Amino acid sequence: MSLAYQALYRVWRPQRFFDVVGQEHVTTTLQNALLQEKISHAYLFSGPRGTGKTSAAKILAKAVNCERSPVREPCNECASCLGITDGSISDVIEIDAASNNGVEEIRDIRDKVKFAPSAVKYKVYIVDEVHMLSIGAFNALLKTLEEPPRHVIFILATTEPHKIPLTIISRTQRFDFKRITAQDIVGRMKWITEETGTDCDETALQVIARAAEGGMRDALSLLDQAISFSQERVTIEDALTVTGSVSQSFLSQLANAIHEKNAAAGLEALEELLFQGKDSTRFIEDFTYFYRDMLLYKAAPNLEESMERVLLDDEFRKLTEQVYPEEIYAVIEELNKTQQEMRWTNHPRVFLEVAIVKLCQLEKPQLSESQIEPLLKRIEELEEKLANFEPGAMVQSEQTPQKKPQRASRKGFQAPVGKINEVLKNATKQDLIDIKGVWGKMREMLISRQMRSQEALLNDAEPVASSGNALVIKFKYEIHCQMAMENDKFAHTIASYLREQTGKQMQIIGIPEDQWLTIRESFINSQHQSSSGMSSGEEEDPLVSEAKKLFGEELIQIQD
Repeated sequence: MSLAYQALYRVWRPQRFFDVVGQEHVTTTLQNALLQEKISHAYLFSGPRGTGKTSAAKILAKAVNCERSPVREPCNECASCLGITDGSISDVIEIDAASNNGVEEIRDIRDKVKFAPSAVKYKVYIVDEVHMLSIGAFNALLKTLEEPPRHVIFILATTEPHKIPLTIISRTQRFDFKRITAQDIVGRMKWITEETGTDCDETALQVIARAAEGGMRDALSLLDQAISFSQERVTIEDALTVTGSVSQSFLSQLANAIHEKNAAAGLEALEELLFQGKDSTRFIEDFTYFYRDMLLYKAAPNLEESMERVLLDDEFRKLTEQVYPEEIYAVIEELNKTQQEMRWTNHPRVFLEVAIVKLCQLEKPQLSESQIEPLLKRIEELEEKLANFEPGAMVQSEQTPQKKPQRASRKGFQAPVGKINEVLKNATKQDLIDIKGVWGKMREMLISRQMRSQEALLNDAEPVASSGNALVIKFKYEIHCQMAMENDKFAHTIASYLREQTGKQMQIIGIPEDQWLTIRESFINSQHQSSSGMSSGEEEDPLVSEAKKLFGEELIQIQD
């Protein structure tokens, strides 16, 4: 049996800076340094696995030793470039620090550094996984790294730069390699499949790219597997099989079951998934990313590249339109909790089934049928009035809610004392409780309808008194009160929402906190004076009765 076949990631290892995908910030800097002949004596390449660190190090070693230097790219034709590529030139030394991490190995390097290169201009040491060196080895390397001979270049590569002593980092030029975007990985794989004559679906490449999590080597290994697994053409099913991912149609099916509160359909879909041998941990990760992508798509539909798991199709778009953000938050939170629990159990299936049932029983954030019916009735009434409206009557009715804004003078905002006293006379504790019961939901509604500026005005505001037809809102800051009361839309939006929830048409009156304290005290005193002539034989002082009705019995302290 022949072992001549080489893995794709070995065959297609980048041989020029141009081929290093997604690291332009690194390659451009190195190319400029090469042209200007400003090469440092030590470099540190850090970043996730499979992002091109060692490849870039070998390309740099070729470029500095190329017979045509100074050049932006190695020619890959001269004896030096070819010798470094096939490993026959001993002056470019690759060391695996994971297995050569002791003091003796580093001392050996230190002793040999002083000898001049035998075949090329520069001796280059590429130390891979350098964070694995022992403390003693790092100390042995320090002095050599700081002042190596002119003919030596050190290139250190690591996936965990935080484990390297700062004394080492400060002696190097550091380049951070980043995760490669799915789009760049797909582009590179398309080029490779075209060069090799492999027939491959683009959707299959996208599934592989997303499963690779930013690593080109991982992507090419998965592509290799998919090609071996497939018959004549690499399909999306082949890609899903080799990556262990769950198909998007399956995730959409499950998300639909959750949205429609159909636990039976959800459990049936889960049963099918487990029957196919899919990994439960991988599934819950895919499902979490599916909802994450849904949330991002709702917030920014044009940012397709930000999608981690989803391919935008009609089914996904339709589902996204139906699902509320609050539902997405709840699902992601529940999936995250389940993922944590699954780490410490021998029965992950049980936790998965419980999670699906729980998700199918989540309360929908939208209005229930009992809330929708009165709204529909109200719409019918308004349509009837609109059909029979008289211009004069319309103008009159329109004038009622569109009050002039409460006056603001140079002295600041002045609340309408007469109106507030009238509200206090007719106010009841139950009216205030009803308003407070829907206050939180109202603020959520303002956020969901993108009325953040109006919701922000309510940050330090609260309802303090309510009668059957008016509501007094206390604002902590006078400026916020003034801004709210001079904004017709603010009062109209609050009144409309309260009418939907309570069935009452409320007039909205704002008051700053300091003025509210004064008016409330004045009202209580006036009530006391008006009732002082009444006989003491009554069961309860009317002032006490009025105060209890307005502020609640638990807040009243009676003193003689």
